[in-house]
Amino acid sequence: MKNTKILVINCGSSSLKYQLISMPQGTMLAKGNVERIGDIKKAFIYQKTSDGRELIKKSGEMKNNLLLADHKAAFQYVIEALIEKKFGILNGLKDIDIVAHRVVHGGEHYRDSVMVTKEVLKVIEDLSDLAPLHNPANVQGIRSALEVLPGVPQTATFDTAFHQTIPEHAYRYALPTELYEKYKIRKYGFHGTSHRYVANQAVQMLNRSIENTNLISCHLGNGCSITAIAGGKSVDTSMGFTPLEGLMMGTRCGDIDPAIIPYLVMDKGYNIEEVNTILNKCSGALGLFEKTNDMRDIVEAAKGGDKKAQLTLDIYTYRIKKYIGAYCALLIKVDALIFTGGVGQNSWFLREMICKYLQNIGIHLDKEQNKITGCKTGQISFDYSPITILVVPTNEEQQMAMDAYQLVGTKKLKKVV
Repeated sequence: MKNTKILVINCGSSSLKYQLISMPQGTMLAKGNVERIGDIKKAFIYQKTSDGRELIKKSGEMKNNLLLADHKAAFQYVIEALIEKKFGILNGLKDIDIVAHRVVHGGEHYRDSVMVTKEVLKVIEDLSDLAPLHNPANVQGIRSALEVLPGVPQTATFDTAFHQTIPEHAYRYALPTELYEKYKIRKYGFHGTSHRYVANQAVQMLNRSIENTNLISCHLGNGCSITAIAGGKSVDTSMGFTPLEGLMMGTRCGDIDPAIIPYLVMDKGYNIEEVNTILNKCSGALGLFEKTNDMRDIVEAAKGGDKKAQLTLDIYTYRIKKYIGAYCALLIKVDALIFTGGVGQNSWFLREMICKYLQNIGIHLDKEQNKITGCKTGQISFDYSPITILVVPTNEEQQMAMDAYQLVGTKKLKKVV
């Protein structure tokens, strides 16, 4: 299949992000996002093509005067933007060969990306109780694409799929077996598409075979997770049953004593909704620093002598260090430590804080090279470091497009749902 155009879709509860990618070259032709879906007065679409043309239109301003009332309307906006004469990149709907969807939760059902079928769509819907903020929006995105582009092959890539190789002794919690058997309460892990992508990029940079390479991948952004990867397979990851477990994040607390929850509810009068909001939206960097969860601002405040900002960074990097150390013990031999994500890729300052005092486990950061590399791809460790340290920008959309291209192959598939 030559010059296969794949539309990559990532639906949130009130947003739709997308990229149009040409395969097998992996060339990004256009990217954009629809925001505030459902708010017909404030909703808008923004698109930028690879040649620099930019489109910004509010709800109701597109050719067919659609109002951005739901995800179907949002998807139609995307199609109109892509085929728009002045700002678009396609000649018509027929130019879209495949639609690839990001799905947050695949439960224990999927270890790889799959073609969308009626059965797959039902499983995604049934898993909505495990990801109530994400899977329903993902389903809406898939259904919208199927309506607007009937007959076009659709694929699903799951955030949890990469972590399905984690062994049972690592993914099971020490809770009554009944809770696992009845409700599937276990570690699932997330950011799997990102960890898989940067792992493959890292072994290419190292000129190694993935089968004999052990990696620790640090995806650090507003959401943060670390994954131990042995021979190309995830063997443990910091996020758990939900994305709340693990590292401290932008607004999420990460690991805490679970007894804090009943203490707040039973002793201090909070209701469970309030506690849930605190743990997910009011904690992490925002909860500690209190002014913002943007690490760039917190770093600058710390440099200026703000003690609360410094404490926030100390807690943040301390917890990352602990996971790196634990995964070094788990993997026995580690070949490379990867930094990716908005913070991991862009903040040389935080990378330096994280790697400080890790020489005893074979991590020797070259501080000057770390600054020079900045947010670009490259090695930031000394050549003599037993563990190579790499900065690898993630590209989940690229990975999804590769998966879709491989799934569909060289044959045009007929309607699958």
